[in-house]
Amino acid sequence: MSHGQPLRPQSDNEHLSPLSQLQQPIKYGDVFNVSGDLASKPISPQDAAAMQAAEIQVLGKTHKGTPADTMQSAAVINEIAGYVEHRDLTDIAKNQGVSVTETKASGQRIITEAVGGQVLGQQVEQDGPTVASTIGSAAIDGDPITIGEALEAVAISAGDKPVDQSDAAAITAAEIRATGSNQVAPGGVADTAQNAASMNTHARSRADMTKLSDVLMDATEKLATDKAVTKEDAEAVFAAEVQFPWRRDSPDMLATPGGVASSMATAAQLNEQ
Repeated sequence: MSHGQPLRPQSDNEHLSPLSQLQQPIKYGDVFNVSGDLASKPISPQDAAAMQAAEIQVLGKTHKGTPADTMQSAAVINEIAGYVEHRDLTDIAKNQGVSVTETKASGQRIITEAVGGQVLGQQVEQDGPTVASTIGSAAIDGDPITIGEALEAVAISAGDKPVDQSDAAAITAAEIRATGSNQVAPGGVADTAQNAASMNTHARSRADMTKLSDVLMDATEKLATDKAVTKEDAEAVFAAEVQFPWRRDSPDMLATPGGVASSMATAAQLNEQ
């Protein structure tokens, strides 16, 4: 989208909730390296809540980019799309358990998160406090999460991802929802994302590409105005992110885990709560 270009006109079907048009729910196998029955299970809200509770018990708070964070984003999308209910709990999580374990050795912390005995993720870090999630902290403090804060959260949860057209479209939709203007501000976060996506198509290697963290780390400062994230904001951003053919052809992976749409959906859900 060039500077000053308005949003495209809505088609006859665009009054429908884009999340309600998902062909399949996001399953464990879509976002984690798991197998067997667990891989085919939709990620449910109570699974995510249980993982977050376990993470808080072990680490004191939730963190960005962890399996708990990814599960929360996927569960929110699944719930809004109507594939799961808010009280749903996967039978594997119920019968075999959800766990977060921490092992310390030689000045390092090894944190392992698992469902039903299958490891969803493991990280090794220096012993010491972990950076708190912007979204988690805002929820704990009782303040509504703004669009700018949700974008900045992506800089941590999916910061290493090179910016592509779907990211730029989602960021553009987020800026438009924040500012209330149908025009992209020169030098703003959407403008920066669009330029990055265009330049990345000509990059010779991944190392030369502009990443989401480069664009979104200071998103709140680049927004002319900001506002608390609503469900309508999250749905508009989701629709923008999944409008591209390579997204539509892969219904199980429509939204980038930890990406712009997922972060907005999580923020909207937390704000409602």
